[in-house]
Amino acid sequence: MKRVRRPVARRRGGMSGQRVLKTEAVLVGGMALALLAWEWPSLRREVRLWRMAGGFRAGNRYP
Repeated sequence: MKRVRRPVARRRGGMSGQRVLKTEAVLVGGMALALLAWEWPSLRREVRLWRMAGGFRAGNRYP
């Protein structure tokens, strides 16, 4: 006796969970990229100051 396969019922107009997760990942990634681009000049300035103060080699010289 053969089983009859019925077509899978699909929602109309709904988004799958995987698609929602991908959309959220794109939005979060875009926001992180925008924040990095916004803060880039100040990050460069902070790195320059940190290097002038000795970087990792400064040890416990500066509290």
